[in-house]
Amino acid sequence: MRRLLILALALTSICVQAQTYRWVDSAGRTIISDTPPPGKAKSVAKTGEAAENSDNLPFATKKAMESFPVTLFTSADCITECKNARDLLNGRGVPFSEKMLQKQEDFDELKQLVGEAFVPSIRVGKQTSRGFEAGAYNNLLDLAGYPKTAAYGSKPSGGLPPAEKP
Repeated sequence: MRRLLILALALTSICVQAQTYRWVDSAGRTIISDTPPPGKAKSVAKTGEAAENSDNLPFATKKAMESFPVTLFTSADCITECKNARDLLNGRGVPFSEKMLQKQEDFDELKQLVGEAFVPSIRVGKQTSRGFEAGAYNNLLDLAGYPKTAAYGSKPSGGLPPAEKP
């Protein structure tokens, strides 16, 4: 009986560590499976222990990131203020994407968001802030639930400095 119990515990721990996938199929149903999704699947996400350990983000950051993704709008000629904006986001451990304005569509998108093509600008979920003002950025990030400081040992996550952009 004891061997059976040990075997059951061992199998349970193996199953818990297995990689699982979550996606939405073509009929709009959410599927959770241990097999990778088909090519036409939407909203694919890895779940389970392997996925959680791969990004080393605190739970609060992951939760905020899902509901309120952060985009920083910059340009090639924005040096100091864009660096300050990046530093603030990296200092708080906020994962963000950086969109460098290069095409007319990029400028138009930013004008739609903040009223004019002004960099740096930030979008946190559906909220925006034009220019760099640390208090305004911190307020948006606080309201979205991002931690006030980066977790110990975390690495900066977002945007490359303008010189390193393609």
